[in-house]
Amino acid sequence: MSASIPEVVDKSVNTRGWRDRVLQHEGLNFLLTNRIPRIAATHAMGWFSRIESPLLTRLAITLWRQFTNLDLSEARDTQFSSLHACFTRALKPGMRPLDTDPSVLSSPCDAIVGACGAANGLEVFQAKGFAYSLAQLFGSEAAAAPWRDGCYATLRLTSSMYHRFHAPGDARIEHVSYFSGDTWNVNPIALKRIERLYCLNERAAIRLRLTHGDAPIALVAVAAVLVASIRLHAPDLRLHLRYRGPHEVACDVPVEKGTELGWFEHGSTIIVFAPAGFRLADGVVTGRPIRMGEALMRLP
Repeated sequence: MSASIPEVVDKSVNTRGWRDRVLQHEGLNFLLTNRIPRIAATHAMGWFSRIESPLLTRLAITLWRQFTNLDLSEARDTQFSSLHACFTRALKPGMRPLDTDPSVLSSPCDAIVGACGAANGLEVFQAKGFAYSLAQLFGSEAAAAPWRDGCYATLRLTSSMYHRFHAPGDARIEHVSYFSGDTWNVNPIALKRIERLYCLNERAAIRLRLTHGDAPIALVAVAAVLVASIRLHAPDLRLHLRYRGPHEVACDVPVEKGTELGWFEHGSTIIVFAPAGFRLADGVVTGRPIRMGEALMRLP
């Protein structure tokens, strides 16, 4: 699942009080979402989520809603044949208006903003005091070089959020690198305990070049426990723990701002990188919710 054991949102209901206390206990949260057979649990969740049974799906969604603020009022479809269909749901037209300013990179997804700001050379933070190397994240210093001293924003998708991600600007997709890895949880609790977590997990680095300004940007989609499948439209790839295809895929695909690039099959994290000179848009700070299409960064 994305980042955490789902959060209780209706704290006024006494019957949920014990869940609230248990799920917000950091040690227990970390134990239940990390000190388990992560790979096996992720495979099991992938299998279960694809069972096509309307009745089972309704029961599972009802249970899911007991632990999260799942809101399906914006969903294009109202009935789902499987949990997978609900996880990867599309939205009704017009639900995510785009910031059309060409000097703005829009958020590629709905998320909660995590660590963000300016890179120190090839070093950025996953949490306070926990730095990691872009060379490790991208596989080499050469691959990471375009974002030396650049700008970055970590976007955490929770389990109940809209899970599709989109182009942050008019661009061309130039390359996709896939890195097989672990499935640590990526919630704030785990980020404070596991060093270089994003460099350990399964991930896909999508490299684009903006039409306006010719700047290289990157979206690094990081999978996590119970979600280790990243579906891309262009190139046409489904990246997952059993994937054995090419790990480096060159391409040349034009996309417009807001074009759907793919989805997570439950939720996780996208880290956006831009070169030196870019800056975060006003109001983009750690802990702030952001929606797909809202201003995330500004071009020089």
